Amino acid sequence: MPHRFTTGTIAAMLGAALSAAGCVSDHIVYRDKSPVQVPAAAAKFVGYSDTTTKQTTCGNCHVDQQVTWSQTAHAKAWSDLKASGHSAESCENCHSVSQLGNAVTTSPVGYGATKDARYVDVQCENCHGPGLDHVATPTIGNRPLASIAVDTGTAIGNGCGECHTGAHDPFVDEWKQSAHGLVPNQSHVVTNTSGTCSGCHIGQSALSKFNVKTAYLEQGKDLTAPTPITCPVCHDPHKPSNTAQLRFSVSSQDPTQNMCMQCHNRDSGPNPTSTYAPMSPETATLLGTAGWWPPNLKLIDSTAILATHGSEANSRMCATCHVARATITSADGGFVFQSTGHTFQAIPCSDAQGRPTTGDCAISKRTFTACANSSCHANATVAQSLYVTDSLRIGALETTLSGQLAKVNAATELNYKSTTLTTAKGAKWNLMLAQKPGGWIHNPFLIEALLTSSIKQMQIDYGIAPSGNISLNNLLKRPQR
Repeated sequence: MPHRFTTGTIAAMLGAALSAAGCVSDHIVYRDKSPVQVPAAAAKFVGYSDTTTKQTTCGNCHVDQQVTWSQTAHAKAWSDLKASGHSAESCENCHSVSQLGNAVTTSPVGYGATKDARYVDVQCENCHGPGLDHVATPTIGNRPLASIAVDTGTAIGNGCGECHTGAHDPFVDEWKQSAHGLVPNQSHVVTNTSGTCSGCHIGQSALSKFNVKTAYLEQGKDLTAPTPITCPVCHDPHKPSNTAQLRFSVSSQDPTQNMCMQCHNRDSGPNPTSTYAPMSPETATLLGTAGWWPPNLKLIDSTAILATHGSEANSRMCATCHVARATITSADGGFVFQSTGHTFQAIPCSDAQGRPTTGDCAISKRTFTACANSSCHANATVAQSLYVTDSLRIGALETTLSGQLAKVNAATELNYKSTTLTTAKGAKWNLMLAQKPGGWIHNPFLIEALLTSSIKQMQIDYGIAPSGNISLNNLLKRPQR
């Protein structure tokens, strides 16, 4: 029969070792602690060991996680529910230790089965599952590992989606509609063990990229069972280091310290041997550093092409537009839906009830509310008007440059077997940067400058004049609008 260690036994052993080294005071007394006792109906969930201090039983050994978890919203989930004015029994399973969030399928368990205060709040076991076996006899083999899998409904009875779903908390519902919720089927992504692709497309590889050391159920299964970019990839369940428990800040202008920029930051300039369109150049575009800068592009003001989208005026950077919350109400003012912004659409279309969708629709049908969430734009109407005006200007420049490129000697000037970066290659890269879906809106000032200077350089180097009557002055203005 294996020896069963208790907290007191371990303390006594440690005390004996330190005493032999002459480091323990004679005034310290070590006592054995009784094994953890839990109600049978709790189904091996252990909950708090001290409800007054909110000391979890798990936290008696996992001290670091206990300290940081105690500062999260999960640690006060029960009191928040009771203070909300909307507390109901149907809410309790998501605000206490229960079968939701873990692999347990029986119900009720934890608080639902016992109504014991030791099971209030969202504790370790909500995600990890019942901990009694591991507490009684700790081994690597019986660790209750949490899953990073996320889904809604009955597809996966595990993970964040079992609670963070529904009209008032639809994080996962919206996430499923987003590109983050998809596992890429491209073979080069799944098999790229260097992390060049998989580090931003597969959940397990992304956690490795972020240097996450915590063990989880799907760990080490990058190739055989790729997981999409799920909630725990961006959000740290154990720490409140940043807003919304994100692993990195959303406010930093440093690409190495910004959550979104960790991945949306590639191909800031052209590759003379590649015909591929720019991949994830959003960060460099936003910050005003992307593109091929022709020799004639000379700026009197070095900040002239830094949009307010990427300036200090936009305190949440990418998240201002791409993760915008909104409460949807009916014509009579009744609650319909609480959008969390987790479709990551900056100007989403809406369904019949006004809920954001990832579908396609006319600009007049899109919602520009997020554009007024910082000091960039006065209101949504102004933002929509500017979008229409700027898109017409950028579109005209794209047509002009495309016409010039059609007239160059492609055999020499667009020869991608050559390592020479020609004017035509640089201009074509700028054109592809502007044409990338949603690309130019990150910094219309930069894109306009790149296109106008490319058109001028094409005329200088190849004698190909732009057709039509188009102004090559930069008409879009930098001041906040």
